[in-house]
Amino acid sequence: MILGSAPDITVVATCSGTEAVSVVRTHRPNVVLLDIRMPDIDGLTLLRRLMALPDAPHVAMLTTFDTDEYLDQALRLGATGFLLKDTDPEALANSVRAVATGAGCLSAPVLRRLREVQDRVRSAAAPGVAKVDLLTARELQVLGHLGHGLSNAEVGARMHLGAATVKDYVSAVLTKLGVANRIQAAVLAERAGLLDRPETP
Repeated sequence: MILGSAPDITVVATCSGTEAVSVVRTHRPNVVLLDIRMPDIDGLTLLRRLMALPDAPHVAMLTTFDTDEYLDQALRLGATGFLLKDTDPEALANSVRAVATGAGCLSAPVLRRLREVQDRVRSAAAPGVAKVDLLTARELQVLGHLGHGLSNAEVGARMHLGAATVKDYVSAVLTKLGVANRIQAAVLAERAGLLDRPETP
């Protein structure tokens, strides 16, 4: 109802989790809003399936469950946004517009906690910056894109790579840097100065 009342947003379908992949293939929406916990399927499992589609939509999690673990997993799996269900209606519509552009969006409480996590990681990240030198040129490109918050699908589009290849590159980057997730890799990208350079197409 909230999104349907926005003049520039069209709600093309609502469905259960088990129907989602089929509905997305049929309607080809620009944005999918997905809950973390649903009666019929785990939202993160469904996110993984949606990201594997040839022309994957931008997916934002819209949920009441905002733990660090869920946030990290959702971003790692390619979610473009992470929004809480108590988000103000106008802010929700604006967030969907941002997600549709690929810019991504996080609810204010989620963003605050993410910054706290990044601050903790940053304080321990200095030794890891030297490991950036271990990366190949392509891996450096991938790290730079991760630092700008791009999903695997967006990295693939920028670098003209398939989803499986991007996944392999991301895995290699995380392994070489000795970090556990994309957030920590993004912090190292920032500390290494990769975000000060123009993004490589």
